[in-house]
Amino acid sequence: MIIDLDRFITEERPYWDELAQILERIESAPDQTMTLERIKRFHYLYQRTSAGLAKINTFSTRPEIRAYLESLVERAYGEIHETRSRAARLAPGKWFFQTLPQTFRRHVKAFYLALAITIVGCIFGGLAVAFDPFSKEAIMPWSHLMGSPQERVAKEESAKEDRMEGQKARFSSYLMTHNIQVSITTFAMGMTWGIGTIILLFYNGVILGAVAVDYVLAGETKFLLGWLLPHGSVEIPAILIAGQAGLILARALIGWGSPARLRERFRAVANDLITLIGGVAVFLVWAGIIEAFMSQYHEPILPYAVKIAFGTVELILLFWFLYQSGRRPERRRRA
Repeated sequence: MIIDLDRFITEERPYWDELAQILERIESAPDQTMTLERIKRFHYLYQRTSAGLAKINTFSTRPEIRAYLESLVERAYGEIHETRSRAARLAPGKWFFQTLPQTFRRHVKAFYLALAITIVGCIFGGLAVAFDPFSKEAIMPWSHLMGSPQERVAKEESAKEDRMEGQKARFSSYLMTHNIQVSITTFAMGMTWGIGTIILLFYNGVILGAVAVDYVLAGETKFLLGWLLPHGSVEIPAILIAGQAGLILARALIGWGSPARLRERFRAVANDLITLIGGVAVFLVWAGIIEAFMSQYHEPILPYAVKIAFGTVELILLFWFLYQSGRRPERRRRA
């Protein structure tokens, strides 16, 4: 089937906009009732948009239009085939174990780009410290990282009293709020056409690479892994996902030559952005708890092997969750 794609989009867009307006009214006031004529019109628009999506799917171009139509059809299908009461629609378990990983996989290329930017930053920071140890003063944002790694390790391992006693909850809350603020900033910087997001991802990588090389060169690799892995195996991926969301936002803002209007591009990714940044917040709450109650304790209080094993298991489970959770419902929907 051969169609004039631009003409087709121009002719069909009013029907898509009408369906979107009806869905917005339904979602903003779920208890409202519709007349029979409005129901018929809603169903007609749903069928027409579904048919339009089938035609668009034959083209490799216009991915934003396709994503927008998929979102419309999915929302309309959910409203038409909804059988539960409105009060029972809140399903945090389904959102976390299905919607979040599915959304992550749908935009996984943006995650890989965020990861690549961070790795480049790690390489830069690591090389800077390796060739110029005094560069730590310009790179490290925290004073306790300025000194010798051996001195810090000796001090941590010789501590005979719990320096976190009575402060764990406060420290954990501080870590949660601080890391969430950093992540939201990384995401929000997507509004600078992604430039701010890229800079923050790169700088985070510089710090991570500098710290890692500093401790490895000092022969404190075991301490480094035992210190960073328990919370970092969740915290670092969470910040990368925030960067992923920022890059998605930047792509929607720029458009990359898409004929879709700015409002349509934002609407196509709005729910996905909310899902991703919500998942980031959940991950960082967990990371804050682990950092305060586990990462700050070292040998002889807590063996490094236990901490490293715990962090490794966390990383494996997170990897499985992001790449495998929700696969079965996803396959059923495609079928």
